[in-house]
Amino acid sequence: MGHEDFTEESKPVQDSPERPTGISNLRRTIDFISSLISLSQSVRVFNGKWQLIRNKLEELYSGLIAADNFDFGENPSLSGVFPSIMATISECYDLATRCVDLSYSGKLLMQSDLDMVFAKFDNHVKTLAEIYKKGIWSNGYALVVSKPSLGASKEDMRFYIRDLLSRMKIGDLGMKKQALMNLYDVVVEDEKYVKVIIDVGDVVHVLVGFLCSNHVTLQEESAQVVSVIVGFDSYKGVLVAAGVIAPLVKVLDFGSEAGKVGAARCLMKLTENSDNAWCVSAHGGVTALMKICCDEDCKHELVGLTCRVLRNLVGVEEIKRFMVEEGAVSTFIWLLRSKEEVILVSSIGFIQGIATGDELVREMVIREGGIRALLCVLDPKWSYSSKTREIAMRAVENLCFSSSTCVSILMSYGFVDQLLYYVRNGEVSIQELTLKVAFRLCGTSEEAKKAMGDAGFMAELVKFLSAKSFEVREMAAEALSSMVMVPKNRKRFVQDDNNIALLLQLLDPEEGNSGNKRFLISILMSLTSCTSGRKKIVSSGYAKNIDKLAEAEVSSDAKRLVKKLSANRFRSMLSGIWHS
Repeated sequence: MGHEDFTEESKPVQDSPERPTGISNLRRTIDFISSLISLSQSVRVFNGKWQLIRNKLEELYSGLIAADNFDFGENPSLSGVFPSIMATISECYDLATRCVDLSYSGKLLMQSDLDMVFAKFDNHVKTLAEIYKKGIWSNGYALVVSKPSLGASKEDMRFYIRDLLSRMKIGDLGMKKQALMNLYDVVVEDEKYVKVIIDVGDVVHVLVGFLCSNHVTLQEESAQVVSVIVGFDSYKGVLVAAGVIAPLVKVLDFGSEAGKVGAARCLMKLTENSDNAWCVSAHGGVTALMKICCDEDCKHELVGLTCRVLRNLVGVEEIKRFMVEEGAVSTFIWLLRSKEEVILVSSIGFIQGIATGDELVREMVIREGGIRALLCVLDPKWSYSSKTREIAMRAVENLCFSSSTCVSILMSYGFVDQLLYYVRNGEVSIQELTLKVAFRLCGTSEEAKKAMGDAGFMAELVKFLSAKSFEVREMAAEALSSMVMVPKNRKRFVQDDNNIALLLQLLDPEEGNSGNKRFLISILMSLTSCTSGRKKIVSSGYAKNIDKLAEAEVSSDAKRLVKKLSANRFRSMLSGIWHS
């Protein structure tokens, strides 16, 4: 029914002689509201006032449509509100007509009348909400709407979502819960439903409302649905605009364990945006999250998720400072001792996040036992997964390698022996990571090179010179070239005849599986400063490979090495003649 059909005969009046009842009364009211909305859009004066009225009309329309999806019969709670709604519609119709025709007597009087009719519609909306809040419909009253099959049309999907919305709005507790469960099922099964939910805007507001509910089941189920929606970046803003953050923080504070898990999962995704991080903090989220981390009775899934939310929040400097002041460093170092890997991994991420680029916090982490706690994760006697050990090893590298003092502390705790263990015995992924860490460690200080040489690292690095991966071969060669610059390591390296033979063999220009020849020659150059090293190079059957490289002008380093070896041979000959 358009507004042109809203004639004097059809216009609602309070004392109409024929009063439809039940469903016909409801549907007639819905039709009149639709027509009034259409008429209001023709008004060109008092635009702000009419927009507010139109918003209330649409809210009222949505609420009555929800009731229309149910076979309610002569429900007295709802039927009793129709006369007053129809009277206000009639009054508003008269005002709209006068505004369209510009036939009102004065602006101030019309503005006052519009304010009064807005207030009346607002009261109708609140009355309807109170009726629905009591859950006047149960599953016994509801018409069954089947879930559309996969590949259903958008209209069928919208119809199904609107039906679920109706159940969430006006059903009893059991119906609300079932509707939420069905909603969760469809958004998990087909992500197209997420867009439908956003399009049917009222769903988001109902979900946010349920997060504030005193019914634990409604909190838990709505948090689950929101956690799916928030996984789509383009819809995060819709949820935030609907006010989702404050109730999520409230659930963290006072909800059930399952509700808290759902809320933490939502906040984890929302706080990937630093603007939302501020909002979480403003609603007391940091304190609520920290409280969970300190609670020994909380299950590991919840604590792990909470750690990840805090890890996101720590990217905002002011929030990080607040966390430090609240004792976050001590709390998370305590969590590093957890045997639950989900907590451990999340805690390591937080420690790295809060200490990165902040020397004072990094020193605090070290001072309070952070390094020792991380090295415990690397201890082979504990049965952590390789993935967790890799995360711990990267954390050690990031936190400690920029300071010679930290490196010294690391080595005093036996870190070199742990590296050697994983180089020899680790799975491929952690073995390669360990090699990278060892390569970087030997470049930190002379002390580190000596410690690695004493531990037996050079023999393992030599094995990697023949690895399939070019990156691995290159790192092994570069690490060795650094280590043999230490006299003690040089002598140790030369003692094994096979070491020099392998280096020379890998210099063969025709050898496709060679490491970085520049580093191999660098190792040999260092070895020439050792008498036994020079002799073994010159006497090796593979020494000709150096000449080949030099003659082919492939490497200027090879030419320098040949020149140095030749000079040393000439000096040896002169020395022999002089002493004869």
